[in-house]
Amino acid sequence: MTSSEKIRLTEIYQSIQGESSFVGKRCIFVRLTGCNLRCSYCDTEYSFYGGKNHSIGDILNIINDFNCNLVEITGGEPLLQNGVFSLMTSLCDKGNTVLIETSGNRDISMIDPRVHIIMDLKTPSSGESHNNRYENIKHLKTKDEVKFVIGSEEDYVWSRDKLISEKLNELCGNVIFSPVFAQLEYSKIVDWIVRDGLDVTFQLQLHKFIWNPTEKGV
Repeated sequence: MTSSEKIRLTEIYQSIQGESSFVGKRCIFVRLTGCNLRCSYCDTEYSFYGGKNHSIGDILNIINDFNCNLVEITGGEPLLQNGVFSLMTSLCDKGNTVLIETSGNRDISMIDPRVHIIMDLKTPSSGESHNNRYENIKHLKTKDEVKFVIGSEEDYVWSRDKLISEKLNELCGNVIFSPVFAQLEYSKIVDWIVRDGLDVTFQLQLHKFIWNPTEKGV
């Protein structure tokens, strides 16, 4: 890896974590450009196209200026760009806590083991559940997280069944059931989780309650 290696970037900004086990913590978000999926509930379509090429060295310098050691790589789908692997390793080498959010469609086996993986398993209402890469599950570590975005009762049942059949509670540290924003009554999901006695984290997207849900860079 050289610091001149290029990555296409949509934005870098500092905010608080709105999701995952790091929720509420100050965090730098590095949003890469491009995605190969088209989920029905996607809230970051602006990252599919455009962006600008930046060297890894430049990205590291920008991140360093924020003076925050929690960094999340997101998208789009960040694993579409080969340079992301070098970027994550470089960030870990500098002592940062590094998170990556990925759709679960791309191979995660090459990710630096120091990185915290937050991996989706796409539910039926996303329109992309047929693209889940179940081979990824065996590469999950106990500090990693799996997220199900739930937009219907069908999604909940599907997620519950995958949680059990794939033994996700044994493989990773946190399983998140997150409702599609403003689509399904949140209390219904909580009622179902309690009824079925699931060992999951119910989580709303905190940033969408602090700021306008369509606001970028937060």
